[in-house]
Amino acid sequence: MEKKELKKYLIIAVIIIGICLIVKNFSAIALAIKVLLSALSPLFVGCAIAYVFNIFLSYCEKYYFPKQTTGFAAYSRRPVCMVISFAVVTSIIALILKIVIPELVTAVKLITSEIPQVALMVKNWILRMSKEFPDIYDQLIDTFNINLNELSNFDWNDFTSKILNRVGSGVEVIFTGIASVIGAFTMSVTNFVIALIFAIYLLARKDKIMADIRRTKNAFLNEKTNRLVSKVFRTANDTFKNFFVGQFVEAIILGSLCMIGMTILGFPYAAMTGAVIGVTALIPIVGAYIGAAVGAFMICTESPIKALWFIVFLIILQQIEGNLIYPKVVGSSVGLPGIWVLAAVTVGGGLFGIAGMLLGVPTLATVYKLYHESLEKREEKCGIALPEPPKKPEKPEKTVPKRKRRGKKTAQPENKNQNSKDGENI
Repeated sequence: MEKKELKKYLIIAVIIIGICLIVKNFSAIALAIKVLLSALSPLFVGCAIAYVFNIFLSYCEKYYFPKQTTGFAAYSRRPVCMVISFAVVTSIIALILKIVIPELVTAVKLITSEIPQVALMVKNWILRMSKEFPDIYDQLIDTFNINLNELSNFDWNDFTSKILNRVGSGVEVIFTGIASVIGAFTMSVTNFVIALIFAIYLLARKDKIMADIRRTKNAFLNEKTNRLVSKVFRTANDTFKNFFVGQFVEAIILGSLCMIGMTILGFPYAAMTGAVIGVTALIPIVGAYIGAAVGAFMICTESPIKALWFIVFLIILQQIEGNLIYPKVVGSSVGLPGIWVLAAVTVGGGLFGIAGMLLGVPTLATVYKLYHESLEKREEKCGIALPEPPKKPEKPEKTVPKRKRRGKKTAQPENKNQNSKDGENI
């Protein structure tokens, strides 16, 4: 047996043994991966924050003394632009919270004040509808009304002792639940702070990190693989950046149009509903409908008829946004057909929730672009003609019918010169 064949069989045997070990210890490996991902989650969140903030940072650096390569301007470019980027994003979040929270508190107060009246109306409606059935009506009367004799003979001491015993046995459970909630909240805050610090470090050192990545690629990858990896990352970066920018602009446009339309039509909670729809519109396809459900519920607390008209208004606005605004702002930048956008949102949301909905579209768009580029190269290499893009139907030319002149035809001179000569002869 040759040495190459022996090496090949050894590699195959190692792969088979590795697969068997993974299958046998799948639960332990899955638990270890889960613990590892949980420990690395602040770093992943920090990378995501740094990537989004880098879009604002790069834009600021283009206009902050771009021609200065030395001196204070060049030295302070990165820190000043980072402060501006964080200040802009923080101001946007604070503005949204300032718009949403007061009106949300007002709506909650309105709901809590209306609950007793609604409950009384429901009770009276049930009693009125059940009068046709005497047995059910009597049972409902016994349920809703309290017998005064039973109330006077009620043993309050026994009732109080039972309540105290149950409260005493449940105190431990209550404190355990409170401790777990406080621990989870503290852990979440700690992870967010770590992620934010890590993001700031990445943004401050991004030039050095990118230079180290290039050095690593050049040192450990051959030229062909290096070009392929660079192409994949370049395509992914362009797709993700264009998607986030386009989605952000589209969300601002949709939220503003919703707020302006609701103000003109006289719907309540216009500012809050517009802000909620603008924020939820960052999620492709389903985001605006989530915001619509929240807005309709808030308006329904004041007027159900207005909530119904609000849904009609938002459906019309969604059609205008989906057919005119979204293709121009986001669709052209992503380059992904609508059916694949729906598939990316569905699968991403099912696997990773809201984060999957946000990242599913640009991820699939990157794969889609790379696949079609490789497919076109393969077809060109094999001599297969590329399919022509579908042609738009040509508009028929409008033909103007000739008007028939009435009356006797008179001979016209051939040109102006002939007409002038006749005039001179006369």
